[in-house]
Amino acid sequence: MTQGEALILEGPVNIHTVPVLVGQIPSLLNSGVRRVDFSKVTQVDSAAVALALEWQRLASARNLPMSFLNVPETLQNLANLYGVTDLITPSAA
Repeated sequence: MTQGEALILEGPVNIHTVPVLVGQIPSLLNSGVRRVDFSKVTQVDSAAVALALEWQRLASARNLPMSFLNVPETLQNLANLYGVTDLITPSAA
């Protein structure tokens, strides 16, 4: 669900849901999404890290700002484990 410049993710963000989300990134960027809000996410796995990195990559290629809100601790821990914490720096809510 989008709300202004924010995409509010809901439910699990994992190996099963990420492929669909990745496919939506270009159109969401075109529609003005500049923030991804994880506040309604119920579960993440390493695919969520890949999703965040893909958001950053595609936004950067278009010289667009991208930020993440309410990043779950699990996702922060995975980003730290993979050494990409600086690329998935959560913004304040």
